[in-house]
Amino acid sequence: MSAMSTDDRSTDPSEPAASVSRPASSGPPKTAGPLARREARLAWGLLMPTVVIVALVVILPLLSIFWISFKPVSLADLRAPEVVVREDLRGRPEAAGDAAEIRYRLRNSSQDAEIRGVTLTDTLPPGLEVQALDDRCTLSGRDLFCDFGDWEGGFREDFRIPVLVGQAYLDGGDVEASLPVVTDSADNILTNFDFTLENFERVFDGDEFWSVLGVTLFYTFFGTIGAIVLGLFAAMLLNREFRGQGILRGLFLFPYVAPIIAVAFTWIILFDPFSGSVNALLVQMGVTEASINFFGQKPIALVMVTVFAMWGYFPLCFLFILARMQSIPEDMYEAAEMDGASPFQMFWYLSIPQLLGILSVLFLLRFIWTFNKFDDIFLLTGGNAGTRTLTVNVYEQAFAVSNIGAGAAVAVVIFGCLILFSVFFFKYVSREEGL
Repeated sequence: MSAMSTDDRSTDPSEPAASVSRPASSGPPKTAGPLARREARLAWGLLMPTVVIVALVVILPLLSIFWISFKPVSLADLRAPEVVVREDLRGRPEAAGDAAEIRYRLRNSSQDAEIRGVTLTDTLPPGLEVQALDDRCTLSGRDLFCDFGDWEGGFREDFRIPVLVGQAYLDGGDVEASLPVVTDSADNILTNFDFTLENFERVFDGDEFWSVLGVTLFYTFFGTIGAIVLGLFAAMLLNREFRGQGILRGLFLFPYVAPIIAVAFTWIILFDPFSGSVNALLVQMGVTEASINFFGQKPIALVMVTVFAMWGYFPLCFLFILARMQSIPEDMYEAAEMDGASPFQMFWYLSIPQLLGILSVLFLLRFIWTFNKFDDIFLLTGGNAGTRTLTVNVYEQAFAVSNIGAGAAVAVVIFGCLILFSVFFFKYVSREEGL
C-alpha cells in the first residue's frame, strides 16, 4: 500500500508531537462579562446576611470589650445617669378643705456623674388647689413645670407643694394618675470619648499578673497535652473490633457530655479532706498519715484542676484521633509487620506521621479552649490555693470588685496572648499542608 490512512497517520510514533499540541494563549486575560459580574453581585448579596450576622455576633462584642477596657467603668456605670422621681400625696384628707402636700422625691441615679438641665413637667389632678409654689416652678392651669438646673452626683431632693383638697379630688382623683415627665442631659461614660490606661496599669501592677499568667500557662499547657495523650491512648485501645466496642466508646464520652457542675461537685465530694472516699482509702492503705486537702492546698490544687481538665476533655481528642486512625490504610501495617517491624516502630513511624495533622489541630483548639476555661476552676477552687487564672481574674475584677473596665482589660490581655500563640503556632509549629 503506497498511501497511509488517516487513522494510521494519527497513531504513527514518528509523527511529531507538536503536530497535535495547541498553542498557548499569550494574550491578556479576558475581563469578566456582564453575566459574570451580575453573578458576582448576586453572590455578594446572598452573603451579606451572613456577614451582618457574623459582625453582630462576633465583631461588635469584641470591639465593645476593647472600647470598655480603656474606660474606668464600674457596674454602676452600665446604666446612664438619670433622674429617678417618685410622686405621692402626703396627709390624709377626709373632707373638702383639708390640707395636704404633693411630694416629689427626686434623686440622681449616679453617685459620680453630673446631670444637667433637669426639668419636671406634671399635670395636677382636679380638686387640688395649690397654696404655695417654689421659685423654680410655674403653674399654668393644672400644668406644673419646674426647672431644677444641674445636679451633681448623688444629689437628692424632697420637693413638696402644699395644696387644699377639694371635693372633686375626694370623688375619685389620684395624684399618681398623671406620671411626671423629667428631661435632662448627662454624659454616658460608655459612649463618650474619654479614655485612660488605668485599667491596664492595674492589670500589670506588681507581680500578681505574672503569677496568674504562670498558673494559666501551666494549667493550659499540661491540661492540653494530657488530654491529647489520654485521647491518643484511648483511640489506640478502641481502634480494633471486639464485642461491646460501641458501648465502651460511649462510656469513654461520659466525662465530656456530663454536666460540668455535677462532675465538679462529684470530684469535690470524692476528694474532700474530711468525708471524701479518696482520703479515707489513702489513710487506710497507709499511703498518707493524714487527709490531704486536694483542692485547698498549694500546689496540689493546681495539679488537681489540671488533671480534671485532662480527664474532662480527653474524649474530644479521642473521637478526632480515632476517626483519623480508622482512615489509615491497613496495607501499611501489614507490609511493616511482614518486614519485621515491632508494634512500637509501627506506631512511631507509621501512625504518628499520619496523625500529626489532627494532633496539631487538636493542640491548637484545646490550647485556646483551655486558656479560656473559667467554669472548671471556679467550681472546684474558686481561684483559691494558687489556681487563679486569667479568666478567673476577669470575673473577680468585673464582678467581685465591680470594675468592668479592669475586667475588660484582662480580657484584652487574654485575646492578645491567644493571638500571639496562634501566630507562633502557624509559623513555627504547624507543618501540615493547609494549616
